[in-house]
Formats: sequence, C-alpha cells, structure tokens
Amino acid sequence: QVQLVESGGGLVQAGDSLRLSCAASGRAFSEYARGWFRQAPGKEREFVAAITWSASPTYASDPVKGRFTISRDYDKNTVYLHVNSLKPEDTAVYYCASKQFSGDYGDSRVYDYWGQGTQVTVSS
Repeated sequence: QVQLVESGGGLVQAGDSLRLSCAASGRAFSEYARGWFRQAPGKEREFVAAITWSASPTYASDPVKGRFTISRDYDKNTVYLHVNSLKPEDTAVYYCASKQFSGDYGDSRVYDYWGQGTQVTVSS
C-alpha cells in the first residue's frame, strides 16, 4: 500500500511562511508527478502546485505564483511546498497527491494516491 503523509501545517499570522512536507512510503509505486491541492471550508478542492519526477518543470496556480514554491528530496522521497507571504485566504486543508502519468496536473481526478491533509490557518 502506498501512503502519502503531509505535515507542517499550523496556525500562523498573515505574512508568515511555512514548509509543508509530503512523504511517501509503502510499496514501490510508479510516480510521474506529485501535486498539492487545498480545500477551504465550503469550497471545492483546488490545485496549488505540482512537480514532476525530474523536478522540472514545476507548475503553480495563479493565486499562489510568486509566493509558493515546490521542491523535492529524492533521498527522502518527500515533496515540499514552501508557502510564503501567507494570506487569510490561504486558509485550507492542504493535500498532496501522486499521479503516474504526465499532463493534467491541475485535475484532481487524475491523481492516484492521496494523503490525509494538513491544516493551514492564517489569521489576519
């Protein structure tokens, strides 16, 4: 079984930064890319960022471009989401997910494995 475990969320103030981690474990699996999504209360899950196995290129949604970056550590099989200049509207549960094939990085339906999420709350 493949497990994705997110960590690093918390309660912060506007303008603060966090580093969210997504660690993969379990049986060996084929992964082309890993992505981050978020879901705020009462809203649909939305794409945040994605990184391919080669770490280039990376993808980010318009609301987070310039503030969030994504990176990966091959030795730890971990993907990081560096979230900077946080705003109250960034408050959400952040999920990471893994997909086997290229393309459609912003479409949550094409991801094969999901973590349980980590809460990020930004106070004004």
